Amino acid sequence: MPVIFSSLALALGQLADPRVMRVLLKSLGVTLIAFVLVATAGWFALDWALANAGLGNELFDGAQDLRGMAAMLLSLAGLWLIWRIVAMLVIGFFAEDVVRAVEARHYPQAASAARDLPMAEQVRVGLGAAGRALLVNLVALPFALLLIVTGIGPALLFWAVNAVLIGRELQDMVWLRHRHLSNGLSPASRFERFALGAVVAALLVVPFANFLAPVLGAAAAAHLVHRKAGN
Repeated sequence: MPVIFSSLALALGQLADPRVMRVLLKSLGVTLIAFVLVATAGWFALDWALANAGLGNELFDGAQDLRGMAAMLLSLAGLWLIWRIVAMLVIGFFAEDVVRAVEARHYPQAASAARDLPMAEQVRVGLGAAGRALLVNLVALPFALLLIVTGIGPALLFWAVNAVLIGRELQDMVWLRHRHLSNGLSPASRFERFALGAVVAALLVVPFANFLAPVLGAAAAAHLVHRKAGN
């Protein structure tokens, strides 16, 4: 656990780095655009579905307002559920820039030997991460519904499964840059990957901190993997 805390502390210390700040601003812009598009599409889709389910304007006065409120609430709930998926997509597309900045500053020897990922590979990795996140969260959804009577059960379940996913994806973002080397990099343990993923997954549900979480996680993963390799 000490290596997790020290990696996160080093990552926090580099958030003001111009290279990291540029990635943060780009990822923030992409995330906001994605959320506006998803929220708008979700609202119209839910409003249409509710109207066709029998809640049409001819049913009673105010049906349209009721549909709009219900669609808005359902859209917000949906956005909360897909936030992790959007975050995984952002990690996949922008993490290499963060890892490159961390390696250049703290691990220059490793940085000189690393390979830059082609855009096609970054797209494939990003879409793969988002796809896995979507699939796993959909599989977890029925179990979360069963746990709803416990109150906190669904939140804990989603936190745990996304901690595993995020920990793996963050480590792979670093490893992919060095896998061509004969010695490569020593992978973090499953517990260390889970611990890092758990912190990032928890930050994803905290307002404002959730925008920092993907970038902070990518920087911390770079420190974690390289510090493990140096042990």
